[in-house]
Formats: sequence, structure tokens, C-alpha cells
Amino acid sequence: MEKGHKSGFAAVIGRPNVGKSTLINSLIGQKIAIMSDKPQTTRNKILCILTQDDAQIVFLDTPGIHKAKDKLGEYMVHAAENTLKEVDVILFVVDVTEKMGAGEHYILERLQATKKPVLLIVNKLDLIDRESVLPVISRYTSKYPFAGVVPISAKEEINLDELLVELKTHLEEGPQYYPEDMITDQPERLIVAELVREKVLHLTREEIPHSIAVDVDEMTTRKNKDVYIRATIYVERDSQKGIVIGAKGALLKKIGALARVDIENLLGSRVYLELWVKVKKDWRNRNNVLKEFGFE
Repeated sequence: MEKGHKSGFAAVIGRPNVGKSTLINSLIGQKIAIMSDKPQTTRNKILCILTQDDAQIVFLDTPGIHKAKDKLGEYMVHAAENTLKEVDVILFVVDVTEKMGAGEHYILERLQATKKPVLLIVNKLDLIDRESVLPVISRYTSKYPFAGVVPISAKEEINLDELLVELKTHLEEGPQYYPEDMITDQPERLIVAELVREKVLHLTREEIPHSIAVDVDEMTTRKNKDVYIRATIYVERDSQKGIVIGAKGALLKKIGALARVDIENLLGSRVYLELWVKVKKDWRNRNNVLKEFGFE
């Protein structure tokens, strides 16, 4: 390890739908965290690793901090708040186009208890003129003593280098914890399930998103190096099953086609993806089912 090499863990927090997953995917350069315009789509702490010559930064993409409405929501908030205790620096991502509301105040209250440096990341710079950014920054900095402020556009990759420079100033010298070609600690099966779930979120109606879970039942590599995947999409009601399948199976085919492209990019192999849809009534409030789906 070269002298001066830095390493550490960074939590990415913020209200749902402010661009946390987009930011991590842009920094890592590969799609690991799922992206959706539906709120509260990240359900697990997804560990993503950025390795550069002078530093290795491990990002934890957390579920959005929000007021929970069911046991799944409680798990998500608990996971996000626990993350704050485990890291070296916290990135608080806000949407520059949205007014500071109850969700931001809720997070700022929780940040009062941490002694970790917190960077304010003002996202979606591409959607607003530069003069309008300063008042937004002033409102936040009047509420909390941030260690630094970086306006960015995660989608357009604006100011991401500046963000990394600022982030590294808050990390200690340390070793490389993970191999340089490793970008996540998540098993391939979990990422595949998340990519399928992302497509369902994109293509279904408003009442569907939080009722969706995806479980990979089988994932095998065949002799010709092709990968066969069988996965089940779980919903809570029979009516939702019909929506996900679509007329004559059209929507399910579209979900499979879109997911297969991302999975092939991830695995670097040709993929055969078989999807099934099943009903598991009220699964978000059933502890045994949540554990079955990996929400410990």
C-alpha cells in the first residue's frame, strides 16, 4: 500500500427518491443499486466499493429514512439508522428542486446525535439554474454544521470528482479492504433479484411498487457458459398478480426482456430468464416472510 492511501466507509442517506442510488451507480460506474422514480425502493444496505489509486471508499446505499407504515418499513428505517453508527463519513443527499420538508427535518434531527462528519450533497443540479442553488444551501447550513457542501448532478455526473476530493479529506489513512476488481459484497442472486424488481417498479401502476418482492429460485451456468435463471415475483393480492402478468402475459414478457439486458451486462454472459408471479398475502407485515426474503 502506498503511503498516504486512504480508506473508509461512507453512508449515503436522504429522503426517498433524492437520487442516492443514481449517485452510487455513477461513482462506481456500474449498476448495482436499483433506480426508480418510486420512493423507498432500496430495501437493503447495499455495499458498493470504489477503488482508486489513492483510496478505497466503501459506500453504503441505505433505504430512505421515512416514517414506517408496516414491518418492512420499520426494517428499512432501522437499517438506515444503524448504518450511521458504522461509517466514517455521512453523505446527506437532498434534491435541490424540492423544498425542505418534514422528511429532511426528520433526518437532520437524527444527525444531531452523530459525531461523524456529514457532507451536504445537493443533487439534481442539472434541473435548476446555478443562482437558485445558494439559497437552498443556506437553508440547510443554517440548520446543521455540515463538514462540507458539494452541489452535484448524479445523473449527468456533474461535480462527482469534486465530491470525491471532499470526501477523501474526511477519511483516515488505511489499507485496501477489498480486491480492486470487487465492486459489491452482495451475492449475484440478490443483485439479479433487485434488477428484476426494478423493472417491475418501472412498468407497473402506483399501487404495485411496495407490494413487490423478487426471489431467485435457481441460477445455474450451463456447459456453453449461458446462465439460466428462474425467479419468482411475489405480490400481496390476486389483482396485483394480474397487473404484473398483463394481458396475455405481455407485461411480464417486457419485464423479463428489460431485466435480461441488465443481468447480461452484469454477468457478462448470455442469460435465459424465466419469471413466475405468485401471491403471498400481506407479506410486508409477516416477520417469517420478511426473514425468508432476507430482511433480517
